[in-house]
Amino acid sequence: MEEAVDSGGPPRSHSVGGGRGRESIAAQKGKAGPGRLYVGLPLDVVSRRQRRHHGKAIAAGLRALALLGVDGVELPISWGVAMDSGDWSSYLAVAAMARDAGLRLRVSLHLHCHRRPRLPLPKSVDSAAATDPDILFTDRAGRRRADCLSFAVDDLPVLDGRTPMEAYEEFFRSFRLAFADFFGSVITDITIGLGPNGELRYPSFPPTGSNRFTGVGEFQCYDKYMLADLKRHAEETGSPLWGLSGPHDAPGYNQSPDFGNFFKDHGGSWETPYGQFFLSWYTGKLLSHGDGLLSVASEVFGDLPVALSAKVPLLHCWHDTRSRPSQLTAGFYNTDGRDGYEDVAKIFAKHSSTMIIPGMDLTDGEQPSGCPVLPQSLLSQVMGTCKRHGVKVAGENSSLVRVGTAGFTKIKENVLAEKSTLDSLTYHRMGAEFFSPDHWPLFTEFIRSMAQPEMEKDDIPSNLERLSLSINSVPGNDRELQSA
Repeated sequence: MEEAVDSGGPPRSHSVGGGRGRESIAAQKGKAGPGRLYVGLPLDVVSRRQRRHHGKAIAAGLRALALLGVDGVELPISWGVAMDSGDWSSYLAVAAMARDAGLRLRVSLHLHCHRRPRLPLPKSVDSAAATDPDILFTDRAGRRRADCLSFAVDDLPVLDGRTPMEAYEEFFRSFRLAFADFFGSVITDITIGLGPNGELRYPSFPPTGSNRFTGVGEFQCYDKYMLADLKRHAEETGSPLWGLSGPHDAPGYNQSPDFGNFFKDHGGSWETPYGQFFLSWYTGKLLSHGDGLLSVASEVFGDLPVALSAKVPLLHCWHDTRSRPSQLTAGFYNTDGRDGYEDVAKIFAKHSSTMIIPGMDLTDGEQPSGCPVLPQSLLSQVMGTCKRHGVKVAGENSSLVRVGTAGFTKIKENVLAEKSTLDSLTYHRMGAEFFSPDHWPLFTEFIRSMAQPEMEKDDIPSNLERLSLSINSVPGNDRELQSA
């Protein structure tokens, strides 16, 4: 069910309202573990028609989280939803709901589209892409990737005379103006989307509809703007033939590193002078995009009492190989003997931005068929690099923890470790499954154990049980929140 909201927006306040039944997790556990714990709201908490989704169920869920001691929630804001109408009232209403429940907000500004649920890019961007499809990333077969705009057009006037960076800045300034009275008191963090799924990476995963991704992915450098930049770079380095195309011997999306020669562990093209040239250029475009976008965000939000952050993916598939191909196709030049996250951390340090890393629930033993993974090894590398450069780290889970898995145990190991430097943890994502009997009891026990391992199990069950019943008694259409 969608609910219309008062166009005048919610009442404004400079204090976090709504009495808390308990202290927050951060207050209870002192210096142990992450400073704050958030839960992500549904991606479609505001629909593409600018209507607030699941209002009654969200309100009941917020009360349950506040009573449990969660510090806040993450509010995802879609570039297309917000800017097509210029009406922020639905998002403001959700922010007011969180404030009234006594919760703080981490706001994520999404500059990419979502297919499920459907949250498109702004209509002006779709119109520009219809006229010039090359503003979208393109793979070797010529398939366009509509997740986000090509990094090669960041500073080109491809949006009706404006550059994407100018359009992003307009979005940021509009958000700042609309939420002026929430900063510092309710909104404590702003996360900047840097690519597909909000992550700093190329859309190197298979297109929607493909089988489960266990391959190496593909380079996304075949739109005319990326190819023109590659050609120019090759000519400047004195090797013009290297700029005619991307690697001809790289595998396809779901193929292993042994298909083709480029990613082979020994004698692969990635180790040749050409491979080093191409990979340096490819990762350089990614880094330039991240640096430029965080520069814009710092200019817009730098004087506010909020923390800036952005997400870096945990691309652990094939991490035990020398070439680490799934990281290379996504734009991270992280191979045997080369730390591809050094330059990333330097950019985050430059802009005083927190690095969000997903996958806190993953273990090295959980390996999909045909794709050896080492998530904990990669996580340790990235966190160590951040520590050397003084970059704060925040964590996320990769998916809802299931019954019979070690997910919550692994999260606790990562965030409560003696040397853990996690600034916060965001658990994704509120929805129908989140409050189901198979998940909610696991989550409540996890929160209790994070806050006070010695807490009695019957400390707060009656209130939580009443709120769970309240959620389940909401009419069907309103209760069916987006599944995570």
